[in-house]
Amino acid sequence: MTEQLLEHPSPKKTAPTRRDFLLLTTGALGGIGMAYFAWPFIDSMNPAADVLAQSSIDVDLSPIPEGQAITVVWRGKPIFVRHRTPKEIREAEQTPLSALMDPEKDQARVKKGHDNWLIVVGICTHLGCIPTGNKPTQNRGKYGGWSCPCHGSLYDTSGRVRRGPAPLNLAIPPYAFLSSTKIRIGTDEVNHG
Repeated sequence: MTEQLLEHPSPKKTAPTRRDFLLLTTGALGGIGMAYFAWPFIDSMNPAADVLAQSSIDVDLSPIPEGQAITVVWRGKPIFVRHRTPKEIREAEQTPLSALMDPEKDQARVKKGHDNWLIVVGICTHLGCIPTGNKPTQNRGKYGGWSCPCHGSLYDTSGRVRRGPAPLNLAIPPYAFLSSTKIRIGTDEVNHG
């Protein structure tokens, strides 16, 4: 009796039939057809070319004199690109963290080896006004950076908030130096040229 329990009937082995071939072929052609018709729908979910074009911008730094700044637009936001003087860099580096509302070292806000360039999002972190100070004739405030005309927040030459009501420093957009005179805003990849 125990010998009969241990024996299992072996499954019948049959050769593939024409029906099996037709089922496999029909399934494969159906899958290919479905992919053919689904691809345009799936591809339509990719961003359009005009959206991709706005995802990053290249900025030529060579026409910006030391001590001056320009404003460029990236993703609908003003970006301040400032060519800092040695005095501005020194003051920013020597500011004690205890004097800052949102403590952050100057070295953390610039790219290593390019500390004369500061790139920040030009939107006050209080209520979203655009600070003044990018043009030499505009008020740069007590700390030489930017001054918010809406509620009086002041930023230093590193874009750090020094007087509120703004709670945070000006944001740093993702950017990389493509060469010593060109940056790409909208990427974190660093290429040295």
